[in-house]
Amino acid sequence: MKTIVILCHPTLERSRVNRTWANRLKQESRITLHNLYQEYPDKLIDSKREQALLSAHERIVFQFPLYWYNIPSFLKQWQEEVLEYGWVTGEGGRMLQGKEIVLAISVGAHEKAYQAGGFNSFSISELTRPMQAIANLIGMKFLPPFLLFGAAQASEEEIGKSAEAYVQHILDENLDPRLALRRAMQKQAN
Repeated sequence: MKTIVILCHPTLERSRVNRTWANRLKQESRITLHNLYQEYPDKLIDSKREQALLSAHERIVFQFPLYWYNIPSFLKQWQEEVLEYGWVTGEGGRMLQGKEIVLAISVGAHEKAYQAGGFNSFSISELTRPMQAIANLIGMKFLPPFLLFGAAQASEEEIGKSAEAYVQHILDENLDPRLALRRAMQKQAN
């Protein structure tokens, strides 16, 4: 399965987590790492090039830090310019239908802060609803995210372990729970 990671971090050189993740991803020949800030320092996105990259991959991973309970603004700009009407929706659209989407998010606070009654009141699943809705609208399969909670306080060892777990997560062919269930049922039937 061809996998692309679209990395969007405005200060990657200062990020311990996302920089470590990116360096680990570069070691994987099965993963295309696409750093938006590196590719477009002027923020002038080549939407046709981006669409060609998306078309060439089956699994699309969006890697970013959670900023003010949301994706970074440049990733929002990317969505608006690349996911065009007529390409992903509307007449002649549906170019990403059936492809898989995975979110890889570094979250500064601990997981208990992201739940009902927690400091932030909402879960990451609730905060990523817009990404889930986009996937649903354009016919993509929204797969379980990779999350590192407590990123601000994580030790170098924890970050290193998370980088290994991240690579395993996004390369897992059974990441789609429906596919894993189908394979398990087929195995039992045999």
